[in-house]
Amino acid sequence: MSVIPAIAGFANDLTEIRHDLHAHPELGFEETRTSAKVAEALESYGVDEIHRGLGGTGVVALIHGKAEGNRRVGLRADMDALPIDEASGVDFSSTHPGKMHACGHDGHTTMLLGAARYLAATREFAGTAVLIFQPAEEGLGGARQMIADGLFEQFPVDECYGMHNMPNGRPGEAMVTPGPAMAGASFFDITVRGTGSHAAMPHQSKDPIVIGTALVQQLQSVVSRNTPPTKPIVLSVTKFQAGTAYNVVPATATIAGTIRYFHEDVIAMAEARMKELCSGLAAAYGIEIECETRNVFDVLMNDPALSEEYVAAAADIVGPDHARITDEQMTGSEDFADMLKQVPGAYIRVGHAGTVPLHNPGFVLDDAILPVGASIYARIVERRLPLAGAD
Repeated sequence: MSVIPAIAGFANDLTEIRHDLHAHPELGFEETRTSAKVAEALESYGVDEIHRGLGGTGVVALIHGKAEGNRRVGLRADMDALPIDEASGVDFSSTHPGKMHACGHDGHTTMLLGAARYLAATREFAGTAVLIFQPAEEGLGGARQMIADGLFEQFPVDECYGMHNMPNGRPGEAMVTPGPAMAGASFFDITVRGTGSHAAMPHQSKDPIVIGTALVQQLQSVVSRNTPPTKPIVLSVTKFQAGTAYNVVPATATIAGTIRYFHEDVIAMAEARMKELCSGLAAAYGIEIECETRNVFDVLMNDPALSEEYVAAAADIVGPDHARITDEQMTGSEDFADMLKQVPGAYIRVGHAGTVPLHNPGFVLDDAILPVGASIYARIVERRLPLAGAD
């Protein structure tokens, strides 16, 4: 592995930044401290412009190369944490109960800051690097909000790149999937409106718990009996809430969850079929069932040619044996997909030590990935915005 020497030289500073962000996690659209820390660091690095407020708490910075050039490359990192109580045991654990950086966004932010520090100091490129620090990636639509606020009108880019850490126990393994790489996602909310009763006289009720549990089972038929096996889909019920007392059959139950998909016809079918199942059970039991679905993430589409370029940049850092194109698709979702619908680009996954999964209270990011990610970010800028005569 050949991390850029200058970045390796301030790796300890990156670790310090990451630990500070980790200890002070903020949820989506609440990243006021985080964005202030980002802006403060960028100012100390001497970037050319810093803009705050896009998407509420987003930050955009511009760094101009030694040569003017007319091309611009975007680099994006997310900043928000998750509503999870931390159980990692690290000595810089979250100081905010119920909030944790369990997905590595503190690392992504730090890596992009590392790239900013290097690029502002060296400027060995022609054109402009546009650094995008995005809020609210975790299902709250931060990318869409930045775009709606005029991100690419105010700061146009020719191409854009994102990154995610992967706790797979294979440090420095970098992978890009051309084309559809990560699933789109819809969230659903279902309300079962039955009739409540005394628990000792359930015959007087139209029990939303019994009906709701039947519905949960029926929803799985959307995957097993309605979806072509060649078109993957995941339907997960993640919430079932009903009742407040031992001796009361409640009047309502609520069910919620997510659908992950790669094909537009499949998600359209799944949403329609869910509503048909709800209508059918409502008629069968003589009650009302409301079903609402909403798109939260689009399918992340990596540009094939730029995927190759990103892998080549990563190979400069982690070595050609550890950077590769893969056909592996991920059913996880990522709202960088919304940016890639506006401009071409690619999204890379970089492995690190540790195998506790993302979104787990015990997740620990390997700090050794920080200079690696920062170097990959910096190298893609230098490769895509080469100075005249550069190798």
